[in-house]
Amino acid sequence: MDKKLEEVKAILKKYGQEHLLNHYDKLDEKHQKMLINQIEKINFELVNSLYQNTSKEPKKQQDEITPIDYLDKYKLNDKYKYYENIGKKAIKEGKLAAVTMAGGQGTRLGHNGPKGTFDIGLDSHKSLFELLADSLKEEGKKYGVIIPWFIMTSRENNKATVEFFEKHKFFGYQKDKSIFFFIQGELPMIDTEGKILIGEDGLIKEAADGHGGIYESLVKNGMTEKMRQMGVEWVFIGGVDNCLVKMVDPVLMGIAIDKGVTVACKSVVKANAHEKVGVFCKRNGKPNVIEYSEITEEMAEATDENGELLYGESHILCNLFSVDAIERMGANPLPYHVAYKKATYMDKDGNIVVPDSPNAYKFEAFLFDAFGSVDDMAVLRVKREEEFAPVKNADSAGVDCPRTARKLYKAFYHLD
Repeated sequence: MDKKLEEVKAILKKYGQEHLLNHYDKLDEKHQKMLINQIEKINFELVNSLYQNTSKEPKKQQDEITPIDYLDKYKLNDKYKYYENIGKKAIKEGKLAAVTMAGGQGTRLGHNGPKGTFDIGLDSHKSLFELLADSLKEEGKKYGVIIPWFIMTSRENNKATVEFFEKHKFFGYQKDKSIFFFIQGELPMIDTEGKILIGEDGLIKEAADGHGGIYESLVKNGMTEKMRQMGVEWVFIGGVDNCLVKMVDPVLMGIAIDKGVTVACKSVVKANAHEKVGVFCKRNGKPNVIEYSEITEEMAEATDENGELLYGESHILCNLFSVDAIERMGANPLPYHVAYKKATYMDKDGNIVVPDSPNAYKFEAFLFDAFGSVDDMAVLRVKREEEFAPVKNADSAGVDCPRTARKLYKAFYHLD
């Protein structure tokens, strides 16, 4: 350990982060090992680069933003059955797996625990995880297969998530045979001076690297290799907080296969021209998602000859990828976006500081930033009331909350 400690000290000195060992001697042996392990895994060059970028003005690129073509699932007419049959065949052959991004806590919902363990208030009192499991099992029965389920947790909630599944006998799935857990990547949080923060536990304060980290996490944790061994060619990736997510959709799969694209995404039409959502577009001729903050009022309100919004296809985090695409995207780091957040930390004297205002930078990659690496993708418009019932906020917010999700879920399954 002494030799390793000296090596770590040398690394920290090189990057001006010696303070990370300030409280090392006060930690027990287990936490000392954990801290050393954390430090060894840090890409300090990346951390330095990310910090330097926080003080740079974002480059104003003159990107050419144009509308993207889409298909409306319920206006496909004769093509509906055609696509559906192609997708059904692939699903029956075991070529589809589902990935659920479930690294978050239910804090905003007033829930103590992983968000996936939250009960949205149905009479059944089923958690979000169980609702998703029910849907996957039902679809698997239709096609005579078990849809492999991969769940991305975080360091913060992995133990509690796995224990929850164990308690519920994995909802009928078999651990390490048809259900797999892997942990999302993290990056250190840094203060305004570029120093990495120490958390209340004396370890490095880290935060999840955003849903854009999904590609790298799938590859690094050996999940794509496992998928290949199982004969999986297509992967649906969605969030845990959409209780109506349709992870098994033969029409979406059929379109992707027929059109020879490696990415196919679902959209719902914007509720109104100024709804604060990211929308699909083409940026410099490549598929992309443009944030609502980037859209001018003129673009937001622009319509086609049928009166449809030109930029009206909302990205709802319901995306289908080929395994090849995931591995390619996982090999090329995505750009990181910076957020200025409040972060509790331990100061040099060992005091716990709870800030009143933002004091630290957190870095996240966005899943859709990888879309620009493909020449084309398919966008399928679906009905909001059938496939999009997110649980993001407490009921007091009035939107995307347990009450609205519950109402949509009950209406779709005729539970009233």
